[in-house]
Amino acid sequence: MELTLYQIDAFTNQVFSGNPAAVCPLKVWLPDSILQAIAEENNLSETAYYVPTGSGFHIRWFTPSSEVDLCGHATLAAAYVIFELAAHSTSTIIFTSRSGELIVHRSHDLLVMDFPSQPPSPCKTPQALRDSLSQEPIEVLSAEDYMAVYAEQDDILTIKPDFEKLKSLDLRGVIITAKGKNVDFVSRFFAPKFGIYEDPVTGSAHCELTPYWAKELGRSQLVAKQLSQRGGIIQCELKGDRVLLSGKAVKYMEGRIVLSHY
Repeated sequence: MELTLYQIDAFTNQVFSGNPAAVCPLKVWLPDSILQAIAEENNLSETAYYVPTGSGFHIRWFTPSSEVDLCGHATLAAAYVIFELAAHSTSTIIFTSRSGELIVHRSHDLLVMDFPSQPPSPCKTPQALRDSLSQEPIEVLSAEDYMAVYAEQDDILTIKPDFEKLKSLDLRGVIITAKGKNVDFVSRFFAPKFGIYEDPVTGSAHCELTPYWAKELGRSQLVAKQLSQRGGIIQCELKGDRVLLSGKAVKYMEGRIVLSHY
């Protein structure tokens, strides 16, 4: 059996930046053990698989160690493959997923993802979180992840997490964020218990960041930057109980997976 595999850089318009994701189109679902083995072999933060359905596509995401409920940059990468490389005939893609229905529109040179909003709520700071971050946050909230809010953009750049302590937290990962200097807000994202020490650009985290900063800044349209080494820009809009995340993507690599013993 041979499968096509793409590596797409998401939330960027040039290779070697943004967040790389593997995308593997399938005709039918393979056993989960094979999907997980491919993701482990790819050794990227996410590998996205999709299968055509009657109304769109069913999408799933795997880190090198496990399946996850939602991944923004790999969804953007999969949409790029469907639109640009598979010659999708309309300007809208409907994905079904473990997080419900996800819609991606093509709008000029941008791909716009329509995701569920995940507004975080204030919470007690777990001791492991306090011990793992090199600076005390001014506020801690939680949704799918813990969100630690800091006063300045420079705080986000200088934090050096203790990843072993972060692994003991009960939620998916940790977002650190602050108001930006040249953008509305900045962030970094860590999920070491899923094999992702620092993610370059995390679309799903902006489902939590967008409602928080929309309330803090008093407007629904925001520009965000993730301050990882590769970096990336996300245009965010809070629209009711949905978050619109817009970005670009570019193909880095196309290859074939040969499953000779499957």
